[in-house]
Amino acid sequence: MNTQVHEIADGIFRLSTWVPDIAPPSGFVFNQYLVRDEQPLLFHTGPKAMFTAVRDAVARVLPPESLRWIGFSHVEADECGSMNLWLATAPAAQVAHGQLSCDVVLNDMADRPPHVLADGEELVLGAKRVRFIATPHVPHGWDAGMMFETTTGTLFCSDLFTRIGDAGATSTDDPLPAAREGEELFHATSVGPATAPTLRRLAALQPRVLALMHGPAWLGDGADPLLRLADYYQQLAQAEAA
Repeated sequence: MNTQVHEIADGIFRLSTWVPDIAPPSGFVFNQYLVRDEQPLLFHTGPKAMFTAVRDAVARVLPPESLRWIGFSHVEADECGSMNLWLATAPAAQVAHGQLSCDVVLNDMADRPPHVLADGEELVLGAKRVRFIATPHVPHGWDAGMMFETTTGTLFCSDLFTRIGDAGATSTDDPLPAAREGEELFHATSVGPATAPTLRRLAALQPRVLALMHGPAWLGDGADPLLRLADYYQQLAQAEAA
């Protein structure tokens, strides 16, 4: 596996692996995001099969053993499959997630006790701060949550705006058409009455970078595509109710 490393905001690095066998012929990208600071944070670990490639990519930015925090949205292989391999690699590392995820899953699955974050609570990494935002069932998973790095305006938004293929490290193109295509292919979003309001809550953060898990990091006025994505899912929910 060839994992690419690009700095997509000040001190924030996108680690990206293209897998051609998923959704051929375009393939599918899996991203992790590394925040370089006094207490480095990795958002998404990747699955176990990608651990060596991701670890070697991290090593191009900082010593892997110096990792302090591990974050992710929800329990799924590409989100946290290699979580315990990272805990073994970095002696001071700790998973940070919401109370629900810790109670339901992580207290049992993580090899070290996780750090519990309240909705809206921030981790101070040094110069940077990441805020935990509970987003149950968005994009999917009861335990879902996201993180927002406040100094760069970077929203680590998990599977939102999933895009097929490899479109490069960053993009300013409208992300909504590709997101609709991805939703129509995978039907991965848990569409319900809370979906659109949750997306509008994220839009209120006024993010300047949308750090996609599957696709390029999107640069611009992040509130606009989030609000339009909320409208799209609200229409889907209304159509299903009808």
